[in-house]
Amino acid sequence: MKTIKVALIGFGNVAQSFTRLLLEKEQEIKAKYDTAVSIVAIATKTRGIVVDAWGIDAERALGIIESNEAFPESRKSKIQNTALEVAETVDYDVLIEMTPLEYASGHTATSHIEAALRRGKHAICANKGPLAWHFRELIDMAKENNCKFRYESAVMDGTPVFNIVRENLQLCDVIEIKGVLSRTLNYMLSGMERGMSKKEIIEEGKNRGIVEANIEEDLSGRESLVKTIALANALMDADITPADSDAFDLKCSSEITHEAIAEAEKRGNVIKFMCRAYRKDGKVHVSVGPEEISAYDMYASLSGTTLGVSITTDLMGTVTIVEEASDIDQSGYGVLADLISIINS
Repeated sequence: MKTIKVALIGFGNVAQSFTRLLLEKEQEIKAKYDTAVSIVAIATKTRGIVVDAWGIDAERALGIIESNEAFPESRKSKIQNTALEVAETVDYDVLIEMTPLEYASGHTATSHIEAALRRGKHAICANKGPLAWHFRELIDMAKENNCKFRYESAVMDGTPVFNIVRENLQLCDVIEIKGVLSRTLNYMLSGMERGMSKKEIIEEGKNRGIVEANIEEDLSGRESLVKTIALANALMDADITPADSDAFDLKCSSEITHEAIAEAEKRGNVIKFMCRAYRKDGKVHVSVGPEEISAYDMYASLSGTTLGVSITTDLMGTVTIVEEASDIDQSGYGVLADLISIINS
């Protein structure tokens, strides 16, 4: 049986979800793929860095984080003091980058991935920033160093948006992408349709764990913009970034009012925060913002935290994927699926 060594950069919600799934499926992975997965490094921003060539006790690590504690001093690395040093020096086979979005440049997460790829190590990215800012460079670096770069959890959790194009729509050219990609904004719109104020919706969402403590990036539309650019770069070879203001239109959620929702309803329509990428004058253009759409449109039926994306191709027409709201923590599955694809390659 072979062993694949994994380094985790970031140990927030996605990483914890992935680790729980890994523990749950540990024996099945061994039986089906003749492979044991060993976590040899965990790098966090506030709880410390742990490195163990023999493998970290993942269940114990989860317990420490869930108890809101830091890793014991006796377990912390005395050699690697930063996540980048982990990426550059630890003996691993796959680096999994799961740090929060850095909207301004995506540079920190990208530097971790670049460090792995330069060493000929595979990399998995659950961070949309590197795809929005540096996708083509990372893909080229992976090819040059004969390693895999996967990123299924970067947009829409573990829903197989990227993989379905890579594996099941081969030779198809993606000519348009559209979707509802923000849980926060879709949840907010559903509440406003029921007459709730934005303040009430945000408070309710925070209490239910649906809305993040800091939601400015969501409300401004920037989070959705980064997701859409990430999709456009990976699926349409757009080669654009959030700095290319001439390549996108962005409207924020503040333009959505109860009056606008009521007026749309009179016309038999609803308002949704739509994300689009399409070809215009030979280039890919991105549009993100509130749109009035027919109440009979498929996207009008996506309420609460349900998300959806449609991929229009030249050979298969339009394929739509819907991720329904669920009590299951889906965020770690895309990472696990990417890891299995690397194991199985």
